[in-house]
Amino acid sequence: MKDATIISKQRYPSPHPRLTVSLVTYWSDGLQVKGFMVEPNDGEQYPGFLYLRGGIKNVGKVRIGRIIQFASYGFVVFAPCYRGNMGGEGSEDFALRDRLDGHNGARLLFNHPQVNGEVNVFGFSRGGVMALWTALEVPNIHKVVCWGGVSDIELTYWEREDLRRMLKRVVGGTPNKYPERYEQRTPLSKMDEIESPVLLIHGAHDQNVSVEHSEKLEDVLQRQGKPVTSWIFHNLDHYFPPAINRRTVKQLAEWLKE
Repeated sequence: MKDATIISKQRYPSPHPRLTVSLVTYWSDGLQVKGFMVEPNDGEQYPGFLYLRGGIKNVGKVRIGRIIQFASYGFVVFAPCYRGNMGGEGSEDFALRDRLDGHNGARLLFNHPQVNGEVNVFGFSRGGVMALWTALEVPNIHKVVCWGGVSDIELTYWEREDLRRMLKRVVGGTPNKYPERYEQRTPLSKMDEIESPVLLIHGAHDQNVSVEHSEKLEDVLQRQGKPVTSWIFHNLDHYFPPAINRRTVKQLAEWLKE
């Protein structure tokens, strides 16, 4: 077995006439993991776009319509479902070993014949922390977008009382008892090593992932002299209304290609 190699591809119905959708099984960390691939069917080359979903298990699953939306702006998109989902092997552990599923997804894109050598990483919600780790631990990531993204797993524990039971189970305890386990999953102390420009998108009224996650990340990146752009939407929360969502996707696609 070899990480970042495709085991199988199964065609999925595509809502877009110029885009092909496949459910991919690939090796990651010695596990057979599932993910969705969207490829322009013209055979031309495009930048890669790694889409890292939020949530855990059945919450925040990869939505075909969402990844088609990004692919329509001229990207080859790959969206890992993470280990243990869609029939894949293993279990999620919230940005420790399962972040390798994102890393190997990025490598799949680098090796894709339609990818022009440029791979971008996008993380939504919990996917934000996965995106940051990917940029830190996989060389040559072009740019990173964190949309409503988690940057600090301990902060998530304290601000999301409804997630504490899950986090205690997955991480193995509380931040008070095992601070090092939360630190292992939190990339903020490593930001001096990141080489990719970062775009932060956040609703100021986000109750799922507070804007403090983006503020902390922006502060760390600025202090390290790293390129960071921040788009804070002062009247919005975790989920943007359709018209603003479409406009923001268009703008972030343009930012990635600048």
